[in-house]
Order: sequence, then C-alpha cells, then structure tokens
Amino acid sequence: MSIYADVPKGPAIEVFALTQAFKDDSNPNKVNLSVGAYRTDAGVPWVLPVVRKTEISIASDEQVNHEYLPVTGLETFTNAATELVLGADSPAIKENRAFGVQTISGTGALRVAADFLHTQLNRNVVYYSNPTWENHHKIFCDAGFTTVKSYRYWDQNKRELDFKNMLADLNDAPPGAVIILHACAHNPTGIDPTQEQWTELADLMEKKKLFPLFDSAYQGFASGDPDRDAWAARYFVQRGFELFICQSFAKNFGLYCERTGNLAVVQKNGATKAAVHSQLTLLIRGQYSNPPAYGARIVSKVLNTPELRKEWMASIQAMSSRIREMRTALRDKLVALGTPGTWDHIVNQIGMFSYTGLNESHVRVLIDQYHIYLLKTGRISMSGLNKGNVEYVAKAIHAAVTGSGESASCPCENKL
Repeated sequence: MSIYADVPKGPAIEVFALTQAFKDDSNPNKVNLSVGAYRTDAGVPWVLPVVRKTEISIASDEQVNHEYLPVTGLETFTNAATELVLGADSPAIKENRAFGVQTISGTGALRVAADFLHTQLNRNVVYYSNPTWENHHKIFCDAGFTTVKSYRYWDQNKRELDFKNMLADLNDAPPGAVIILHACAHNPTGIDPTQEQWTELADLMEKKKLFPLFDSAYQGFASGDPDRDAWAARYFVQRGFELFICQSFAKNFGLYCERTGNLAVVQKNGATKAAVHSQLTLLIRGQYSNPPAYGARIVSKVLNTPELRKEWMASIQAMSSRIREMRTALRDKLVALGTPGTWDHIVNQIGMFSYTGLNESHVRVLIDQYHIYLLKTGRISMSGLNKGNVEYVAKAIHAAVTGSGESASCPCENKL
C-alpha cells in the first residue's frame, strides 16, 4: 500500500473550479464572472501597453542577466512600491522609518507578515472582515495563529457597510490583535469606509492598541488614482501607527502570473529597521530563498521612469473607468427590467467586485441554466461584464430573482 493512501482529498478551490467549468462549457453565451482578473470589453485578458513596451525593452537589454536577486528583492522595486503606497513626501520614508521587502505577490506579503508577527512579536490573534478574501483565514492559520476571528462588515439587508457592528467587534478585540484591513476596493463587497469612518476606526484601534495590517491589492485600479486609493493607509501612518502594508501588482499592472508583491513596513523610528529587516530576510530565505525578478523589473522601470509612469496612469484610469461603466450598465438594465429589490449598491461599490446580494439558489440558476459563472456568495467580477453580455446577464439575474428560471426562488424585496 502506498504511504500516500490515507491522504484525504482536499476540497476544490471554488474560484479555480469555476474557471475550469467555464473553460469546459461549450455554450456560446457563457460568461465568467468569477475570476478576479481584468478583461477588456471584448472579454479577453489585457496586457497593459506600457507593460508590453517595458517587457520588450528589458528583454532587449543585454546587460540584464538571470542572476539571483537579493533575498529581500530588487531594491529599486521595493523603494518604488513603498513610495507608491506611502507617498513620495512621506515622513516615514524620509525619516528612514519605512522600507519594503519583495514578496510573491500580495499573498506572499501576507504570509511573510503573518510569520513575522507570530514568530517575532508573539501575535496569535487576528481579525478579518466578514466577508473577506477567503485566503486570509488559511494564511494566518497556516502561519500558526491560534485565534482567527472575523468582525462584522457587510449588512446584507441594507447592502452597505455595517460600520456600527464593525466597531463593536473590534472594540472586543484584545490588545495587540492583528486587524486585517482592505486598503481600498474591499474584496468581495466593493464597499469601503468613508474617510470619516476610517478616522473613527483609527481612534478605536489606537485606544485598543490593535495592529493594522493593510491588504492593498487594488491601488490605482480601484479609482484610477493611486493617491486616493492609498488614503486610508497613509492616514494611519500619519497617525503614528506601526503597521504592515501588503501590496500586490497583479491587478494594477496586469502582472497576475508574475507574482509581484511588496511588504511595506512602517516603524516609529529607524532604530529598529536593521533588526526587523534581518528577521524578514531569514523568513524569506527559509520559504523561497529569494523572489523572481521579471515582474519587479517591469514595475520598477515603469514607476521610476516619468513618461512610462504617465502611460501606466492612463491604463489604470481606462480600466477603472470601464468597470464603472459596467456597474452603471448592469444597475440600469436591472432597474429597467423591474427586477425586485434595489440595485444602487452596484454603483455605490468600487473596484473589481460587486457583492450583488444574490443567494446560492440564484447563483445555481445562473450557472445551470444560463452558463453564467459566479461565486456562491453572489460575488461577481465586474470586469467579466461587457457591452456584448451585460444585457444577457441582467435578464438572467432577473429570471433567477423573479423565479421565472427553473428552480429559482423568489425572496421578498428587502432580502435580495
């Protein structure tokens, strides 16, 4: 008998299973609203023109080689990434209180952060929003955190931020607890706190001595303005918090498979930098030794070259603008169809995703009868919509909600 005979089969990862089901589906009307990756109005992946140009430039440079990067990555990249999220005029950078280490995208940044917090700062308690990106739970459990809890975030009935209960739950968190905050474009709801709410949240976290860990996966992609999308993290730094910011360059540069990320560390003073950096170095060395160079070289060259950075800004504005157009189009078509319920939350949300409010029964109808693939929570990727399919999707949602599709349920209006 094989030594592997008793290994149980793990559950499928929903988003990847849906993507495979979509690929295997031969229906000409099929729509994939599950995957968190940008698509053009033609429904195909998009390589940002400035990224393609930079790729060619790097590949043509005979001075570029394939030697190992340092353990903590390409310094021109980590400096540029940290400056992007904190701001060029950040006192934390000028006072040598902030630095970055390159990671395997945002997921890698979260894991390195979790390992450091657990092994070096003896943190065992973490809170994440309910709902959140499902990998938050697994990452911190695998890193050894013994208390992994959620705080209320989404009000399903009102389709808005449940800020009162969010504060109540965080007020119950013990001192030193790690609080995962979405820097912008909350995944999966698309609903962010207002600046006034961020201020109130900072007041509570300061009083309770909680540790902020920002997950920044959509800077620039959310609104088209990197400074606007970084407001919350910068505000916490301005308030004097020591914190981590986990940055991904998958969405805003379209570098999904290149796994390009940065862990930005902010301290009260520069005296602790050498020790913290050394321990992060050892953690990375034990995990994957050192990071890949390709994506980091692209981001570094674009962010550090004014004309290329200008082109990148135009690209992220184009992506965010198209997604906003799709939000409006979907909302307007649902309203025109007379679909029960209110749908303004779709346009009030921001970023790649919308928490539609559809339940599992609706989702089953959409997948089985209309070949529209989305998560069972009702989360959809807005970039999967385009001018050619948004009407079809709206009509399918209408059928699922009203019960005109086979086996569809018909909930009351305030519970859609």
